[in-house]
Amino acid sequence: MVMGKQRVKFTFPTDLVTQPIIYDLGRKFNVVTNIRRADVREEMGWVVLELEGDDQEIQQGIDWVGSIGVRVDPVAGDVLEG
Repeated sequence: MVMGKQRVKFTFPTDLVTQPIIYDLGRKFNVVTNIRRADVREEMGWVVLELEGDDQEIQQGIDWVGSIGVRVDPVAGDVLEG
């Protein structure tokens, strides 16, 4: 088991904004989700997350999030700076 951290940005389409996707990600894949920044509105939303856990679980979780229609982009550096 290789433990790691990864920063990602999830961009939610209108039909998924109200769904508990981040909660589900943590439950289904044993990944700790730490919200670093977010902007969620009625018609759209994005969240920058730090994901921590087994590298394979993180990747499977990211793949699952993408498969249900959320755009997933990598984030470099510390998003709280600048």
